[in-house]
Amino acid sequence: MKTNLITKSKSITNPEYGCKPEDREITDYINNGVINLDKPSGPTSHEVDSWVKRILKLDKTGHGGTLDPKVTGILPVGLADATRAIQLLLTAPKEYVCLLTFHADVPESEIRRVFEEFTGKIFQLPPVKSAVKRELRTRNVYYSTIYEIKGRDVLFRIGCEAGTYVRTYCHNIGEALGVGAHMAELRRTQVGSFRERENLVTLQDVTDAYHFYIEDGDESFLREAIMPMERAADYLPKVVIKDSAVDAICHGADLASGGVAYLSDNIKKGDIVAIETLKGELVGAGNSLYFTDEILEAEGGFVVNTSKVFMKPGVYPRLWK
Repeated sequence: MKTNLITKSKSITNPEYGCKPEDREITDYINNGVINLDKPSGPTSHEVDSWVKRILKLDKTGHGGTLDPKVTGILPVGLADATRAIQLLLTAPKEYVCLLTFHADVPESEIRRVFEEFTGKIFQLPPVKSAVKRELRTRNVYYSTIYEIKGRDVLFRIGCEAGTYVRTYCHNIGEALGVGAHMAELRRTQVGSFRERENLVTLQDVTDAYHFYIEDGDESFLREAIMPMERAADYLPKVVIKDSAVDAICHGADLASGGVAYLSDNIKKGDIVAIETLKGELVGAGNSLYFTDEILEAEGGFVVNTSKVFMKPGVYPRLWK
């Protein structure tokens, strides 16, 4: 979600410390990078994750949101130090393109009526084979757009809250129409700010890019295949902090109002916000204690409760006691 930044305190950054994410040296760029990977049908998300680790010869990788083996599409993968940042995507909105198959004929008008009813807040019971407790819960379906109805097959695109089970969604629509239905095919097309049409790469692309770097010293392909970890936080509202506040946040401190330089115009109390430097580096994340207007007016006290830290201490000078 793109938001406008509002000035709380005009600040400049010292070029001697840190750097813009895209200007990192290639080793740091890889170790603080994420891949917008196009998962193929067949392997598990964990297997794909492990292949990326082997291809790039890293000690650690992690993916943002598991896909079933037969499901294809966007599987964000965090590399090395960026594995913790990729966790920000677990709560990000998702989008899928799905092929649903009814078990009996249904009039098109009825199909469209029920799809409209299954938009907004819906109730879902997670499937038996799931990683969460099996109890009824609500999820938001932001949109559910039918592209084509052909016989018993319905092709549609769905945008939904994290934790929405599309397989269950299809089953429930079939139950609502009294004929039964199942999810025939599924492809994930968006996770937060990661989209299908932007920087989506395959395992082969990653393999080729790494070999160009190792064999020819050409790092340009790796820089195209890998994005800075900051992209994992693009969908979140932001609080941009002064250089003097960076190291304190790196040590786990909560963010005081005096350390804020700029902030998004749409922050609500309780929102998860990304804490970034003036150069655009991701320092951490936390829960906002106030609305945007209240943070702008605050003359003291803490404004963000820091819950995650991604930048290592020492990148910026220690200017706190």
